Amino acid sequence: MMREKIERANQFIKENKGMINNVYRQSYHLMAPVGWINDPNGFVYYKGEYHLFYQYYPYDSVWGPMHWGHAKSKDLIHWEDLPVALAPSEEYDLDGCFSGSAIEKDGKLYLMYTGHYEREGIKREVQCIAVSEDGVHFEKIPGNPVISDQHIKGIAQIEDFRDPKIIEHRGMYYSVVASKTAEQRGQILLFQSDDLFNWRFTSILLKGKKEQGVMWECPDLFHLDGKDVLLISPIEMEKKDNSYENINSTVAFIGEVDWLTGRFNVENFHEIDFGLDFYAPQTCIDKQGRRIMVAWMQMWGRNMPTNDLGHFWAGAMTLPRELHVEKQQLIQQPINTIYTFITDKKSIIEEKLDNSSIVIENNGTKQFYIEFSGNLTLTKKLRMKIIRSNDSAIELIYEPVTEHLSISRDSFGFSITGAETDKLTKRTASVPLIDNRLVLEIFRDTSSIEIFAKGVAVMSMNFYEKGQSEPATLSVVGMLEQVEINYGLIKV
Repeated sequence: MMREKIERANQFIKENKGMINNVYRQSYHLMAPVGWINDPNGFVYYKGEYHLFYQYYPYDSVWGPMHWGHAKSKDLIHWEDLPVALAPSEEYDLDGCFSGSAIEKDGKLYLMYTGHYEREGIKREVQCIAVSEDGVHFEKIPGNPVISDQHIKGIAQIEDFRDPKIIEHRGMYYSVVASKTAEQRGQILLFQSDDLFNWRFTSILLKGKKEQGVMWECPDLFHLDGKDVLLISPIEMEKKDNSYENINSTVAFIGEVDWLTGRFNVENFHEIDFGLDFYAPQTCIDKQGRRIMVAWMQMWGRNMPTNDLGHFWAGAMTLPRELHVEKQQLIQQPINTIYTFITDKKSIIEEKLDNSSIVIENNGTKQFYIEFSGNLTLTKKLRMKIIRSNDSAIELIYEPVTEHLSISRDSFGFSITGAETDKLTKRTASVPLIDNRLVLEIFRDTSSIEIFAKGVAVMSMNFYEKGQSEPATLSVVGMLEQVEINYGLIKV
């Protein structure tokens, strides 16, 4: 039955992908060819290429019964669409093949995903396995589900039990799975297996506190730079200062796994993206030993203008990022291959700017890169209008006194509203100066912007402008010294 559903989905994609409106389509970010996309799944380096699967509903630009879309890449910039990998077909996944992960074993590619069933007041989520000889065509194994009710009796609720991430550690396979407690708190469960087919419960790896969300989703566990890192995406985590303002957040716990007890000893935790559109990241490790992360560049509970406008697609992935851990913080760097596609490079170098403005001439292109570096010792406020249109703009503002960097899309383009109590159009991150300098990298693709404050913070945000944008401007209140701005177009 799954083959029939996959053939139907692939035929629909083939017949309808030419019908979408391309005006807000990205250039160097992964999107589905048509329809709805959300969480990245099964991110893996397999037989010399990066494979990325994703939650997918091809038949409309809104969420529906989840399939697994599939794309591959050699450089993490250019993506080749592949056939749909999974479709709901069995009793245990009749209402969706929810998020999961991938791992290679003996040359085969294995997917572990959540089978979702929700009918007549009954909701059930179980963990399942599909396998492929070629990394493209998959079969669900006869023994599904491999983790279900009996594994979590008295530990977690089967209604909210999802998003398995498989890892291998010292010859044993482990899977971390998201769930919630009876008290409506998030928790991550740890399971182990010798063969990927027979699983046993190990422990509650980590349990959330009351203020840390009503449910944790999309866990990822890995060892990096001498520390263990657990990524989670909590639902309704309580706002604290400038953190966790979105209805759902993404958090990195830094610490150490005690593999004898199956417990995660937390040394630090923090939000990892301070933009308005970032959720459900997943990582992989490649042949170079790099830990690379991709996330869904969107947020639950918000309207999506490409759906509102009838463009027949919604959602994209972030620019892939290489990860490191420094001083108990997760550090993100843009994947280095993106720099090879920056062309028409120009520079602006000024010894001093005193209460003045400069224009960054980027010819109104929809794909560009800006690197800013400046000494802000005598600066009161720095304002950059990255994308201008008529009387509104996507703005970056930095205030040295508070060491706060803010990004705003207020009143710019088509309105984007969400489920937050107060309308949220602006986010702020703490960005201390390094040797009195602020260093920023800005990547714009057609309808998204990603800001990297080197070694400190990242901000990801979507926008949908009306009309043609104008060149970026930078203005200074006070004195800005030793200014260097490098910019160019991004052509892929």
